[in-house]
Amino acid sequence: MYFIGYDIGSSSIKAALLNADTGACVATATCPEKEMAIEVPYASWAEQQPENWWQEIINATGILLSRFPVAPEQVKGIGIAYQMHGLVCVDKNQQVLRPAIIWCDSRAVDIGNTAFKTLGEQYCLSHLLNSPGNFTASKLRWIQENEPHIYERIHKVMLPGDFIAMKLTGEAATTISGLSEGTFWDFAEKGVSKALLKHYNIDEALLSAIVPTFGVQGQLTAAAAAILKLAPGTPVTYRAGDQPNNAFSLNVLQPGEAATTAGTSGVVYAVHNKNSFDRQSRVNTFVHVNNDDAHTRNGVLMCLNGTGIANSWLKNLAGDITYPEMNALAAQAPIGADGLQVFPFGNGAERILENRSIGASVSQLNFNRHQRAHMMRAVQEGIVFGLNYGMDIMAEMDLNIHRVRAGHANMFLSPLFREAFANTANVVIELYNTDGAQGAARGAAIGAGYVSQADAFRGMECLSVIEPDVALQAQYRDVYGSWLNGLRAAIK
Repeated sequence: MYFIGYDIGSSSIKAALLNADTGACVATATCPEKEMAIEVPYASWAEQQPENWWQEIINATGILLSRFPVAPEQVKGIGIAYQMHGLVCVDKNQQVLRPAIIWCDSRAVDIGNTAFKTLGEQYCLSHLLNSPGNFTASKLRWIQENEPHIYERIHKVMLPGDFIAMKLTGEAATTISGLSEGTFWDFAEKGVSKALLKHYNIDEALLSAIVPTFGVQGQLTAAAAAILKLAPGTPVTYRAGDQPNNAFSLNVLQPGEAATTAGTSGVVYAVHNKNSFDRQSRVNTFVHVNNDDAHTRNGVLMCLNGTGIANSWLKNLAGDITYPEMNALAAQAPIGADGLQVFPFGNGAERILENRSIGASVSQLNFNRHQRAHMMRAVQEGIVFGLNYGMDIMAEMDLNIHRVRAGHANMFLSPLFREAFANTANVVIELYNTDGAQGAARGAAIGAGYVSQADAFRGMECLSVIEPDVALQAQYRDVYGSWLNGLRAAIK
């Protein structure tokens, strides 16, 4: 039997077809060929058209089934992973009212910061485990304050994955994990936060119905089935935000385990069995996919917005060069890039910097010494150092990470990046042959009751293990210390 997984990213839509009997991924597709556009009508804004995600779902499904044709009735479930913290608003006819405000949009920072003070920091941290910050609830409040003509027409608000699930099933629904990532969830009361809704004057009826992360969340409508060439009634049986799903994809489910990813943004995500928080809300706690009443499983997430997007920017600037060529060129420069430092904070407000938007910057550039190789190395090292800065914050919460799992993709394709990460953070890196779309398909198989959690990860292999090198650690830590001094000076 087969299961389809979708991963709705801000750059592309990925789809995977999983043979649940063998655990093998038999086909994949990525759409579009070029990265999807992020609309930036004003500084600090970031928007996308939700209907574009749906069109690329259609395109990716067609490619997937052309590469490995299966009878529609052989597909027994669909799983969805999605970019977190976005806001989609629809009317009573399930029509989109405005572009989605996506994860790296910073317009609601001040609204969230004010709520943090007004509601009380102690309340927010002990109940929401986060500042309302720049999360979905604050974005909805922004619409209420600035676009009242839109707000009054809203029937339901949802996350990007909820929107795709609605297009598949015709039903507006979300999960507890999804509500927590929008700061709508009260961890202490184990319910929707009445206090936050009251403070923001948001009607609870705007929130979508709650469905389980694993289990039947709705069924494919006849219309959607005809478009996708799947069987009507095929159930959607799993959904999760991209980072909880990335952790799930890597079988990171128990306290002390950690996952990392370095796509457009970079994340380290560790599982905790406590309702813990950072007092400055620089890293954030959300409900993990396997949380239940008997076992607290939360994901503590640190996010660096400017990761793959920084490397992509450099690639476009450099001209006719591939990523492997960039990696090889970067490796020609010495550790520390001969003093050149890059601070990759040019993709919106950074949570690890207390929601500051300081922009990206280059420091200690010397026109007589520094060449392209130095710049390419400095960008990769700057990304690693930003991630390590977040991991230092996690360590303050007693999350001491010694081993991380990652997919063999994106920045982790770079040997230099892997070396710098392992030695700066003093962690062992395990790389696996999986990604978010495959994880969503495995989640769908569990949600449909076709496989157990223990059997769901058949077919997943560890491709390589990167150990810290004692001879290199001191060099990287010394360079990181210098970079950290530069960052501290920038954010004073």
